Amino acid sequence: MTNKQITQTQYTQTATNYQLYLPMDVEEMIPMDDSVRLHCLLCERMDYRELLQAYASKGRKPAVDPVILFKVITYAASQKIYSSRGIEKACRRDINFRWLLQGYAAPDHSTISRFKQKYLTDTVMEQLFFQQVVWLYQQEAITGETIYIDGTKIEAYANRYSFVWKKAITKHEAKMYTKWQALLEQINTTYCQIFTSPYETFLEDLKKVLVFLEKVKAKENITFVYGKGKRKTVLQRYHEQVKEMLQRKEHYDTSNQIMGEKRNSYSKIDHNATFMRMKLKKQKQTAYIKPQNHERKKKASFKKDIRHRENMAYDKNTDTYTCANNQQLHAIRNYTRTSQTGYQSKVTVYECEDCTSCPLKEKCTKAKGNRQLHVAKEFLAYRETAQENILTETGTLYRMNRSIQVEGTFDVLKEDYHLKKFRTRGTGNVRNELLILAFGYNLNKIHTKIQANRLNLYYHPLKTA
Repeated sequence: MTNKQITQTQYTQTATNYQLYLPMDVEEMIPMDDSVRLHCLLCERMDYRELLQAYASKGRKPAVDPVILFKVITYAASQKIYSSRGIEKACRRDINFRWLLQGYAAPDHSTISRFKQKYLTDTVMEQLFFQQVVWLYQQEAITGETIYIDGTKIEAYANRYSFVWKKAITKHEAKMYTKWQALLEQINTTYCQIFTSPYETFLEDLKKVLVFLEKVKAKENITFVYGKGKRKTVLQRYHEQVKEMLQRKEHYDTSNQIMGEKRNSYSKIDHNATFMRMKLKKQKQTAYIKPQNHERKKKASFKKDIRHRENMAYDKNTDTYTCANNQQLHAIRNYTRTSQTGYQSKVTVYECEDCTSCPLKEKCTKAKGNRQLHVAKEFLAYRETAQENILTETGTLYRMNRSIQVEGTFDVLKEDYHLKKFRTRGTGNVRNELLILAFGYNLNKIHTKIQANRLNLYYHPLKTA
């Protein structure tokens, strides 16, 4: 081996000359049943008008055709390549990506990143993803009759702190008020004022002091400075602190107004959540939602516990419950209950005739008086309907397929596709990232079903003994 140092940046000057092999056409190197061919077939049938409208009609042409760049990015998602640098590397080395580029030079990472941020927005991507779903329906890969609902947690900067809690607001506001009193005392000492601020007029006093500081600024002709190496005046420091407190106070008041007196929290994304079963009823959809107490009711300990309403006999004609000691519970009053999300339900209160000499009272209730039941009849009707639905043969089939097709999908995305957390910030960017990933996942899914001749298999059948 020679020890000659390599100094040239072009390695071809010192490399071995290899013989050129034919064919040179990339088309011949890709198998006929490769998923990239299916991906290209789908993308060629899509409508890209909304994507192309984002480009100016005049000016220089893009480095890579937008439609081809869309093909590259979505195919990269199916191959578990997400970063712009990873896509750039694949475009330079991978035969499938070279075939998709159709003679265009491999785009650099900045071109790919700019395309995703500026042109392939979440609105455009949603419209293209919808076209893919319609195509899947036309190919009879999906029926469009059943929707499986499941939830999973994927950490993202966009929704990491999406809930606002009343206790946190109360705590932070109290701390801020203490700091405000100390700051107000300093302002009074500096400018010989006698400002006072009781808690009831906290917001108005902040505005009043801020106006006073702005008048001092105008009177003394002081210019506020910003940036590294600039020394701020005492007035500017006071002004910035008061302005920040005013913004926080307005935010706290808005949050308290959203929550009201009966709520302890709210979501920044959806201030008013709607009850899921009411949505299903409005849309005339059959609910196969497993009740919250479904698994708990199957336990022997639950069935033996005489405290539970489910273990008491109910007479629909007399509207009474019968406890374990053969005592009847009659309806005595009704009231309206409001949940933390603002949903209102009518509740009926049932009370036992006499529990004073009952030998089972300690096992039945901890109350000093008679045993009471608070029953939301409308809620129980929805729960019983859902319970009946999931125990039918169709409901059992749906429950099993939900575990396989939905929970299994989340497992594949997190483990095989490495979706531990989102790589972008901002709700729109996170939504766009998820849509691109879903587009790639659907491609792999239908490709696998076509190759395995399972295109019309919509449900995994129930196992029979």
